Amino acid sequence: MSPTATDTTLPRIEAKGVTVRFGGLVALDNVDLQVPPASIVGLVGPNGAGKSTLFAVLSGLLTPSSGAVLMNGRDVTGASAQSRARRGLARTFQHPELFPGLTVREHVVLGYRVRHTRRRIWTDLITAGGFRSAAVEEDARVDEILAALHLSGQADQPVAGLPLGTSRLVEIARALAVDPNVLLLDEPSSGLDARETDELAATFTRVVADHGVSLLLVEHDVDLVLGLSDVVHVLDFGVKISAGTPAEVRADPAVRAAYLGEGPEGNTA
Repeated sequence: MSPTATDTTLPRIEAKGVTVRFGGLVALDNVDLQVPPASIVGLVGPNGAGKSTLFAVLSGLLTPSSGAVLMNGRDVTGASAQSRARRGLARTFQHPELFPGLTVREHVVLGYRVRHTRRRIWTDLITAGGFRSAAVEEDARVDEILAALHLSGQADQPVAGLPLGTSRLVEIARALAVDPNVLLLDEPSSGLDARETDELAATFTRVVADHGVSLLLVEHDVDLVLGLSDVVHVLDFGVKISAGTPAEVRADPAVRAAYLGEGPEGNTA
């Protein structure tokens, strides 16, 4: 099945009863989460809540102790990260993983070719010969993504030495170039200033509206998540303590207790 040929009624990715144990430590305890088509879903929680562990399970880097991961209704719990990528999953990392010797544009070209001309990746990376020729469609799509993330002016710069915020935008651009149907974003606004964060939020909204991509967003910037997301899930010590619309989550006493140390009546514990 093509990564973009999906059932429009099924979650793009779903965790069902996911539990992860590291020895005697329960990092995730029976967690459920769904990312519907063409939606933005937020995942928040205090440090150590289990957000990164759940991301690792969803992306195929970690096998859960129990529970299941489904993509478009198909069980992929035992599938590799590469297999999930072929089904339409892409992700970014908390610390950008880039090739120092390549330019900004070449990273986006690589992302595009992973989806459209995978056989060229070897020559692209090893000999750089593949970068000298491109189809019209490739150039147009790469230019579109660079412009959307305000990277056109740095397109020909090597990524080595770029500020953290710009490096993060390059990684997001490369992930979007794969044309995923679900994109997992790990702290995408880290290192960005307020203006860049606002521009990134607008880009995410356009991507969902124009291309039907689903986004799962892990962020310490809770206001950004609440402002962007259709649904927000909240983890605390590996347990999902709340899920709902941003307004519902903002008003949930359990969320206030997890973040602010307030008791059930709003008093500091």
